[in-house]
Amino acid sequence: RAHKNALSIARIAEQSGIAALAVHGRTRHDQYDGAAEYDTIREVKRNVTIPVTASGDIDSPEKARYVLSYTGCDAVMIGRAAQGRPWIFREIGHYIDTGKHLAAPSYAEIHAIATGHLRDLHDFYGAYKGIRIARKHIGWYLASLPGGIDFRHDMHLLECAVQQLAAMDRFFARLIDGEMAADQKAA
Repeated sequence: RAHKNALSIARIAEQSGIAALAVHGRTRHDQYDGAAEYDTIREVKRNVTIPVTASGDIDSPEKARYVLSYTGCDAVMIGRAAQGRPWIFREIGHYIDTGKHLAAPSYAEIHAIATGHLRDLHDFYGAYKGIRIARKHIGWYLASLPGGIDFRHDMHLLECAVQQLAAMDRFFARLIDGEMAADQKAA
């Protein structure tokens, strides 16, 4: 962090005809450690005329709005926060537009998104590789769901796409049934 060169690289890029920049709030040495810092991104934005996108640790609608405000950037880039949570983009857009939070997606919606994603992974990568790649994505989708951590362990043992999808259907059926029962009780 003592030898930052983002501003000089940004100026070189702009002078070379680059149309826009994305700047991450960590140095190469930082890798994924520590918190992203936004002062450098703000400095880059203030010193170039091309659009600048801020990146790094943007994991909520509030954080996105803060980073946009603090840096003056034209956009934010979402990375790891979207893993298993692709609806974060609509949450951020809605919050920036209205200042209000969207309701969390229902278990039925998460189920549809996650299983659609798994099918796409199986189709794209094929049976052997698709099943293995799907495991990490399943883990991301389930990380914050009730029983998701234990279920994820069981999913790692499955060796067939049909088994993965059937297990996901069973897991989400329990969650959806519980969600509907809670809604009926509240009414």
